[in-house]
Amino acid sequence: MHNYLDFEKPIAELEGKIEELRHLSSNSEVNIADEVGKLQSKVDKLLRQTYGNLSAWQKTQVARHPDRPHAVDYISALIEDFTPLAGDRGFAEDRAMVGGLGRFRGESVVIIGNEKGAETEDRVAHNFGMARPEGYRKAIRLMEMADRFKLPVITLVDTPGAYPGVDAEARGQAEAIARSIETCFSLKVPLISVIIGEGGSGGAMALAAANQVLMLENAIYSVISPEGCASILWRDGEQAQVAAEALKLTSEDLLEQKVIDSIINEPLGGAHRSPETTIVSVGEAIEGALKDMSGLDGGVLKTRRRDRFLALGSKVVE
Repeated sequence: MHNYLDFEKPIAELEGKIEELRHLSSNSEVNIADEVGKLQSKVDKLLRQTYGNLSAWQKTQVARHPDRPHAVDYISALIEDFTPLAGDRGFAEDRAMVGGLGRFRGESVVIIGNEKGAETEDRVAHNFGMARPEGYRKAIRLMEMADRFKLPVITLVDTPGAYPGVDAEARGQAEAIARSIETCFSLKVPLISVIIGEGGSGGAMALAAANQVLMLENAIYSVISPEGCASILWRDGEQAQVAAEALKLTSEDLLEQKVIDSIINEPLGGAHRSPETTIVSVGEAIEGALKDMSGLDGGVLKTRRRDRFLALGSKVVE
């Protein structure tokens, strides 16, 4: 049973008819295979038309789809012998940030990611992927450990943004994010970041100051959420669709602006329709990025990462 988005209603109706026909077929001797095949062809055509022309706001909805694979799904499928590491050694464990040691296709790595959670209870436990300062300090601890033992770092970004609560601010949220970004820039090991869903504000940037930033086709990456932008600029959250277009938050926009390095294609109808296929594609992209940096000196990796971000937004004035 799919969780359909608003713009997917025509698809939902066709797939509903297919399910009805299959139910009838299982309770009778009527062969309706041809009719189901015709309807499935219409569904595929409609999916191609719909997902081939998504607006920025529609991509935002897809990026937030609850059935998209989450960080723990990627870790479970791609990382062998994963050993989770908890706590920031200063205050507490933050379940909105997951991370640990494991092997990616035979190579030892440190992997860190924002985790939103799947079911309602799980989402609450993971604070909907919005990390507090201790989450970013845990990420710093793991990145520093990776640097000490010369292990590549992989980060999976999927957060609406850092948690904006009073308790988080009291414990130095902005400082923790800044320190996390600083740590990213200090590493002398390969750092690869994948935007798998929402890349929201500094909460995402804290894990994404990487040598290579990869992004799923229907993910988003922005300085602020469309709703937040609309409420600031127009004092009206209903203007979120306009804000989404203005923010240039889609993978195509960000590749053009060189904010990201490459786009990872999603299955027809989005990652939520075929999580396994999506995870395989992400794994291939990470492997390719690691190969690109194989054998590079730590100083070179650090310098290239720094230069990559210094070059963002620069223009030649004639």
